[in-house]
Amino acid sequence: MKRIRILLVDDEIDFSAPLGKRLARRGMEIRTAASGQDALTELDDRPADVILLDIKMAGMDGLRTLSEIKRHHPKVAVIMLTAHVDTDMVLASMGLGACGYLMKPVNIDELVDKVREASRNDK
Repeated sequence: MKRIRILLVDDEIDFSAPLGKRLARRGMEIRTAASGQDALTELDDRPADVILLDIKMAGMDGLRTLSEIKRHHPKVAVIMLTAHVDTDMVLASMGLGACGYLMKPVNIDELVDKVREASRNDK
């Protein structure tokens, strides 16, 4: 079985580093980006099956990043992550093409299930 390639985009290293390790222990290939611009550069260099994207980031926020990702890489699955319940932002992200969202801190089993589902559905 092919390893799922995940790009984890979050400007909080205290969140992304441990989450990346937990996903790697579950057999997933993890790369990280600390900003929206870094994520776009990373995607141009190497594709990902699923992107985990924080909504609230300094600089280019998650919605703008999502819009750019979908413009340049329309087939990649994007799951939004948020620490704050903001229904408008969640609805906007779904309208831009996100395939789901999860609240931080994430339940690892729920995240793994959502990543696997997204990687299967976006082929």
